[in-house]
Amino acid sequence: MKKVILYSVSIFMLIPFFSVAQTTMITGKVYDSKTGDPLVGANIVLLNDVKGTLTDLSGNYSISATNKSTLVISYLGYVTQTYQLQGETSHNFSLVAEQTNLDQVIVVGSRRPGRILIESTSPVDVVNIKQQTGSTARMDLTSILNYAAPSMNYNKQSGSDGSDHIELATLRGLGPDQSLVVINGKRRHQTALVSVFGTRGRGNSGTDLNAFPAAAIDRVEILRDGASAQYGSDAIAGVINLILKKNTGEFSFNAGYSGYYDKKFNPYFKKELNQYVYEKALDGQTFAADVNYGFGLGKEGSFVNLTLQYLDGGKTYRQSLDQNFDAEYGLPVNIYRRAHGDGSLTSIGGFLNAEYPLSEKLKIYSFGGYNLKDADSYAFTRNFSTRPDRFVTDSMDQIIIVKDIIRNSDSTATANADQYYNPHIQTKIKDFSAAVGIKREFKSGWNWDLSNVSGQNDFHFYGDQTFNASLGNPNKNHFDDGGFSFFQNTSNFNVSKEISGILHGMNLAAGAEYRMEQYKLYAGEEASYKNYNDAKATGSQGFPGYQPNDAVNSSRSASAIYTDLEFDVTKAWLVNTAIRLENYSDFGFTHNYKIASIYKTNQNFNIRGSLSTGFRAPSLQQINFSSTFTTVQGGTISEVKIAPNDNIITKAAGIPKLKEEKSINANIGYSWRLNNNLNISYDFYWVKIKDRVVLSGQFDASDNTLDTALTNALKDLNVGLAQFFANAVNTTNRGIDIVIDYNKKCGSSRYRLLTTANFQRMSINKINVPNKLNDTESHQKQFLSDREQAFILASAPPIKMGINLEYGYKKLNVGTRLSYFGKTKILGYGQDGLGINPTIPTDDESRNVADSYLYNGKWVTDIYLSYSITKNINLNLGADNLFNIHPDLGAVSGAKWWAFNNETGGPWDAVQMGGNGLRLFGKLGLTF
Repeated sequence: MKKVILYSVSIFMLIPFFSVAQTTMITGKVYDSKTGDPLVGANIVLLNDVKGTLTDLSGNYSISATNKSTLVISYLGYVTQTYQLQGETSHNFSLVAEQTNLDQVIVVGSRRPGRILIESTSPVDVVNIKQQTGSTARMDLTSILNYAAPSMNYNKQSGSDGSDHIELATLRGLGPDQSLVVINGKRRHQTALVSVFGTRGRGNSGTDLNAFPAAAIDRVEILRDGASAQYGSDAIAGVINLILKKNTGEFSFNAGYSGYYDKKFNPYFKKELNQYVYEKALDGQTFAADVNYGFGLGKEGSFVNLTLQYLDGGKTYRQSLDQNFDAEYGLPVNIYRRAHGDGSLTSIGGFLNAEYPLSEKLKIYSFGGYNLKDADSYAFTRNFSTRPDRFVTDSMDQIIIVKDIIRNSDSTATANADQYYNPHIQTKIKDFSAAVGIKREFKSGWNWDLSNVSGQNDFHFYGDQTFNASLGNPNKNHFDDGGFSFFQNTSNFNVSKEISGILHGMNLAAGAEYRMEQYKLYAGEEASYKNYNDAKATGSQGFPGYQPNDAVNSSRSASAIYTDLEFDVTKAWLVNTAIRLENYSDFGFTHNYKIASIYKTNQNFNIRGSLSTGFRAPSLQQINFSSTFTTVQGGTISEVKIAPNDNIITKAAGIPKLKEEKSINANIGYSWRLNNNLNISYDFYWVKIKDRVVLSGQFDASDNTLDTALTNALKDLNVGLAQFFANAVNTTNRGIDIVIDYNKKCGSSRYRLLTTANFQRMSINKINVPNKLNDTESHQKQFLSDREQAFILASAPPIKMGINLEYGYKKLNVGTRLSYFGKTKILGYGQDGLGINPTIPTDDESRNVADSYLYNGKWVTDIYLSYSITKNINLNLGADNLFNIHPDLGAVSGAKWWAFNNETGGPWDAVQMGGNGLRLFGKLGLTF
């Protein structure tokens, strides 16, 4: 037994000597896989060991190891490699540079597969949604992109008859309907709403980016260049391409909560102001949750990715809390909109993205979803002291008090003059879309893709906690106001082929598209619009219903053929050309072209430029929208009509049939990758648009200076005031986009500095006044007033900048985002309410001054922290607008009694920085 123990101990003690005997010197070289250049100072370490070495000036290394050791090779900016030796004593390592944003394959802007961002002939922003959502209190896609992309603009609306219930974004200061939205490269339908009152993009429709969950999106590609020759109508300013997730085997759940804490303007903090509506110290509370799960269908390459999302957002209330006119934010009591602020919103929806390979080269795919929104916002206040005809009264003309609707501004007062109510405008918005397609690759190199995409948006209005005073029924407080819907179906067939025998390579793409659109406007219930007593105001207060003579059911079709050619003239020079021919059943034929090019001066510096024509077809919403509402003053009923394009009133005014907007778009710039850590891009753009469709001013039937054909038409139809959609204005936009992106890793530390900037200016070249309205200067100004012109010019701030600084260490990330919104000037309506050279009297009534609001540039600071509690659990905390910055007042110094003479009825207009102040948030993410 002793011999056995002694033998075992002897063997054990000899093990180190055997190990030493198997150790040898491993040598080799580490170099860049693309250039072959040696990598100096690369790390080579033994797996699970502290032993390591660095490469020398020639990229060579040597390390003592066994011939079965596992080596880990790493270098800043390159993908780390792990390699187990197989008995050799020498091994070279070729490291691949980590993919930067510029190396990412993009889809938008080219039909050539495999095109990477740095080789794009037009500027493209790629926004990783997962990286953006955790660092902000913003929980909707539109506002997230507003802070992530330099030339994207978005103004949160308030008190704008439906426009505050959806979020419409713009590119490069143009209209919301002049940017095309596509999903996985396929055209997305627009909203049925056409913005009419109190909003940027007045007279426009657009695409609601919040109609599908952000959690379903992998990334967003924003093409900042005209692309009508490639995509058709609407792509004047650019294209927003939403790329859906397709990952499998992963389940994720995210939940977030946020709220505004604004001690400067929330009436809660000055409760003695009984004039106002308020709720809590923390208002606008928003809860959002989403679930995403992907799974395969039993065949390699197949996937189904599902997303569900729920969002519930509360109202905000903002007023000036100081009535001292000498104070910076001092204003009179706001009797015009006592519940000024954001409306509430509840949204629930889901989205699906799926693909299944029938064979190695043949695949079917589908995506689509459904979204339902219920929104509620306050309209302007109805005050008994100013308009008693808007109240239900008894036989003694005393207000019939309805509990929880009629309010008293002073609990100690008994006079009717102190009583008011705030009508609610409610909407139910339904959005549905479905796409199906099949694509195939042939051995000959040809690829084809056949698809069909359908989508519909329905926008239904309701009036709540309000009255039709002429009805005389105080218990009728809820009204069906009617609404509208828009349906679109697009069929597309596309073929492409890479041809290597021409120059240094050519890609040919061609296709055909057929699109059908339908627009319906349906009336509300009779009590929502009818007048039952001439001494009282007509219809549901806040939002009178659509009348039967407004109802419409209109459709049209469009067919197109197109071709794209991309030539690699040399290995360094690429030229892209596109031509599209399109015919609309209502306004006819249009053709557009684009030529773009990029030249690589070296591996890291590219010069690019493009020149294109573009168009936007007048939407069915603009052609057919009709609204008739009634005002009653001094017992006299006056009908106001927004007349559709084929109406007898429109024809009598000499308004031509709506035609397409036409544009010329030029872009020149460069992208520069200084190294694997620093990327810079610079682009100058110029966009000239002719015949932009806008909503005109109002024309009065009692104006004897108007053409008699128009006044007679108005009187025959018992219409007092009328306005129209028209190709009214020509504009030119010019600007500069700059993006500087710096990333660096140092051991376990990560640094990122992202700077974006947009400098832009718009000018109005011409007002296209119809001949019948071009007879006097007064009529010319009525057609598009000074105020409306200023509104167009204020579509985007002249300067928008973002500076995002982030530091990460292991599981922790902290960051700050500084956003600057430049100076904006907006005009008021003036004392006469016309907005023509608007002036208002000073507070002492000694003189009149310009009714002009100057919103100076402001910096907004966000901070955030992210911590990975475990591999599967992540926590985010932070604050948006940390220092509680607000816009300047929408009031003229020395004439503050005329405050609130704006579209929102609040202390300021709807400017891009928003007016809700400090917003706190927390988010939790689970991934399995």
